[in-house]
Amino acid sequence: MKVLCFGSLNIDHVYRVARIVTPGETTAAGEYIKNAGGKGLNQSVALARAGAAVFHAGRIGEDGAFLKQTLADAGVDVRFVQTVDAPTGHAVIQVADSAQNSIIVYGGANRTVDAGFVREILSRFEKDDILLTQNETSGLADLVAAAKEKGMKVYLNPSPFNDAVKQIDLTLVDCLILNETEAAGYFAENFMDAMRSAYPHLAVILTLGGEGSVYFDKTQTARADAFRVDAVDTTAAGDTFTGYVITALAEGLSPANALRRASAAAALAVTKQGAAVSIPARNAVDEFLKERAK
Repeated sequence: MKVLCFGSLNIDHVYRVARIVTPGETTAAGEYIKNAGGKGLNQSVALARAGAAVFHAGRIGEDGAFLKQTLADAGVDVRFVQTVDAPTGHAVIQVADSAQNSIIVYGGANRTVDAGFVREILSRFEKDDILLTQNETSGLADLVAAAKEKGMKVYLNPSPFNDAVKQIDLTLVDCLILNETEAAGYFAENFMDAMRSAYPHLAVILTLGGEGSVYFDKTQTARADAFRVDAVDTTAAGDTFTGYVITALAEGLSPANALRRASAAAALAVTKQGAAVSIPARNAVDEFLKERAK
């Protein structure tokens, strides 16, 4: 089994501020850092560091070569990362002293993905391989439909949530991974019951911030608490969780244990600044879990 993460690659421009700037306000940044990022890249790094055999597919411009190298250094197969004549996607990120963040994303090369590129990549994968994708590239509907037609297991992280991602046919998705805000975009009330009724085939993993996470499908529900740590930067917490929970489930862990493992990885990620650079290695997560079990 192979894991294909088809998603965004961004250059992150990170500014450390006392608090997130408000409309009409100008504020001074105490620090500036240029990082590798993008939800797709972060999730590929998390999958690789969790122990998955992961391939990344996506597009960058000439200015994004270091993003491809970042993936390769993390153990991701980058043969499907294509360089095109467009600027690399980028994000402007404010990180407040409280560890909260605010992000503006420019799609760039990520928005040049088309049906032809999708078909070219998916021709290299087989039934029961895993596809993970998000909503930071174009061609999402084509990708989900084509992957399901091949019999791949489709994991969708509908982030950022908007009307376009809401149009994706969830009958073609095997597992939905999302947070509370994204969940409200589907059903504002009684989310779990509404999802089970509308999409009985679907497994859902819902992250609840400091309240932990929950997994549910038509037959079972599992929960895990969040780990308490001193947070520095929450930028890649969700992406870290996503990569780790998919790997854990693919390895045969129960939903409860997979949630706990992913929560530990996310907790470690928020104790460091940056996106991909903050994602912990598998052995660090193992040690963290051993310590918290004492």
